[in-house]
Amino acid sequence: MDKSILNKYNNQEEKLILSKVMDKISFCEKRNQIQVTDFLDLAKQELIKKFLIKQNVNNVKFFGGIEGTERKALLIYPNKIENLINDNKVSFDEFIKVIRITLPNENIGQYEHRNYLGALIKLGIKREKIGDILVDKNGADIIISKEVEKFLISNLSELTRFQKAEIKTIKLNEIKKVEQEKETIKITVSSMRLDNIIAELAHCSRSKAEEILEDQRVFVNYENITKATKEIKQNDKITIRGKGRFEVKEITGNTKKGKIIIQVEH
Repeated sequence: MDKSILNKYNNQEEKLILSKVMDKISFCEKRNQIQVTDFLDLAKQELIKKFLIKQNVNNVKFFGGIEGTERKALLIYPNKIENLINDNKVSFDEFIKVIRITLPNENIGQYEHRNYLGALIKLGIKREKIGDILVDKNGADIIISKEVEKFLISNLSELTRFQKAEIKTIKLNEIKKVEQEKETIKITVSSMRLDNIIAELAHCSRSKAEEILEDQRVFVNYENITKATKEIKQNDKITIRGKGRFEVKEITGNTKKGKIIIQVEH
């Protein structure tokens, strides 16, 4: 695959991501072995999906350990095992690992997602080596790249917060599925411009919303958007880094003053 096709991409980060994907595709073809990328956020997944469609590359699968995960790795596989992949007859335990942290009684219910993620970052683990972190009151199942598994098993218990915790590797089919609670909120805006909606969702001024956009912290349908005037539609998904993920569920009408009433799931 000729890397000159990347010249049409102006964003250097996008070029680097796609270049790495191309390398993985080349390794897969030459070695006839499954190749796996680091974990990708939704925006990077969308970028790669569009690229692969244009290049007519089909022997791939985005996988995060179990169905329904947000952060996924890209698996590139030889064509000869396509039927096995499609029939779910290939185990991915070799490529993606899971560490389970079970808290002692005195710590049950004390830790949230940010506590577990912060612990991994403190140990020097890069974000791209970490998939979803599935948290309940008793602990967490942390999906990770295989290359950091042994290090984490050896070092997580050195952290004060996990000194009394049970830490072990589990299989992918042992992951506890945690239902994420969602709430529906109602906001009113003068128009469906993105900056208006960001201001309401982030509880900030319009000028601050524009700063958030300029800082490239906003994604609409997994695409990074910086244009304040972009029109938002029903069913659009909006991610604001540092604030969370939102979906425009319904535009229900107008207030007496003409403002638009929107139901948003968060």
